Amino acid sequence: MSEINDLTPAEARVWQAFPRGEAVDFRTAEDEDASLGGVWGPERTVRASVLRALLLRAPREEGEVAALKVAGARITGVLDLRYATVDSVVRLSSCRFDDVPDLSGAHLGYVNLADSALPGLASARARVDGSLRLTGCRFHGPVRLGGAHVSGALFLEGAELTAPDGPQPVLQLKHVTIEDEICATGLRTHGEIRLDSATIAGSVNLDGARLHHPGNAVLDAQTLVVEGDVLMRRVDAVGWMGLGGARVAGRLDLSHTRLSNPGDAALRASGCTVGELWLRGTATLEGGLNLRRAQIDVLFLKPEAVPDEVLLNSLVYTTLIPHEPAERRLPMLERDREGYVPHAYEQLTAAYRRIGDDRAARLVQLAKQRRHRSTLPWYGRPWGWLQDATVGYGFRPLRACVWLLSLLAVGSVAYGLHEPPPLKPSEAPPFDPVFYTLDLLLPVISFGQESAFAPRGWYQTLSYVLIITGWILATTVAAGVTRTVSRQ
Repeated sequence: MSEINDLTPAEARVWQAFPRGEAVDFRTAEDEDASLGGVWGPERTVRASVLRALLLRAPREEGEVAALKVAGARITGVLDLRYATVDSVVRLSSCRFDDVPDLSGAHLGYVNLADSALPGLASARARVDGSLRLTGCRFHGPVRLGGAHVSGALFLEGAELTAPDGPQPVLQLKHVTIEDEICATGLRTHGEIRLDSATIAGSVNLDGARLHHPGNAVLDAQTLVVEGDVLMRRVDAVGWMGLGGARVAGRLDLSHTRLSNPGDAALRASGCTVGELWLRGTATLEGGLNLRRAQIDVLFLKPEAVPDEVLLNSLVYTTLIPHEPAERRLPMLERDREGYVPHAYEQLTAAYRRIGDDRAARLVQLAKQRRHRSTLPWYGRPWGWLQDATVGYGFRPLRACVWLLSLLAVGSVAYGLHEPPPLKPSEAPPFDPVFYTLDLLLPVISFGQESAFAPRGWYQTLSYVLIITGWILATTVAAGVTRTVSRQ
């Protein structure tokens, strides 16, 4: 084989070390920057074809575990392992790749490219029986792992991914299957991460990530399935994040995170199913929040984190924390882009009732009726105003008592000072101004006073006013009681 007969000294070192699994380190310092490896000379340059021959055809030594362990090398040419089966450990850390390695469809045991600099990575439909470690890598082109299957974890801590402007995502993880976790703390991307239809058996950790793709998706994870948590604490993302139809069994934690997509939705999570959604701390959304048709067990939402525009229709949540007064929660419902959404008020009412805060639940229902009134035509609003002023749509029953006592006092004083004449003096009972006023105010109760006496002039007008007011109070109270009972 030509790879054996014309090896350079650097390649010979790697060739001799491989059968025994020994490491070859070309670095002059442990903190070398592999992205500057374009100037590395032949003393640390290895052809990709030599590495391929080692992995696929090199002889093994009995009693030894062959492994490719190289650090600080410049790798020229394309490392082409398409559809190959490699049972040896592949560790090419702190290396500079001149061309994009192609691992598409390959079956590998363990791959470690930590701290390397690459123009991209092609690994669609690859299968890795162990972990895939891309920690600290610098990619200057797209990383394609669509359809890959990793039995271990995918490590991207501190990695930086930049790709030329175009329709392709900078990190393609579509339909990927990870049997452990994705650990990408401190990840930096300039482009889109596509994680839609992926399945993660563990958690996804993007704590401290910096994601940049203005006006476009920074993370498109529609129909993602995560059996653990999705941790995105202290993330700074410029662009929108899509989780439509995703299912996160544990916690989706956006604490202390900034999502910025002015003029459009910053977080698009319609139809998702989440165990817990946390928007707390200094979490801010510069853009809209779309939670339509989402199902959330625990929603941790600070009022300060709610943006100016939300979409909450058909959002279902069981618990809303932290406990806040209704006055601080209601502005969130008033910001819905669809206008008046009855379901959103019912959900908030139910959340307050679950924790026994009936006062807050009544305030939410009162706000709902007032919001509904604003949607009615002009001729449909007076009755609502009347119900609001008299009994607060039935959610402030004490107000009716105040009205009743006030009118009772006015009538009792007026008729006490000017007793109306009896219709039939011989049959009239003794006049009582209090019971006479009650007869006027209470349409379904009679104390025998109203039918026995007939006021005249101004006092007759007052009696008509009290009768009409009594009917209005009775009707509004009945409507309010019916509304309240129907929500129990």
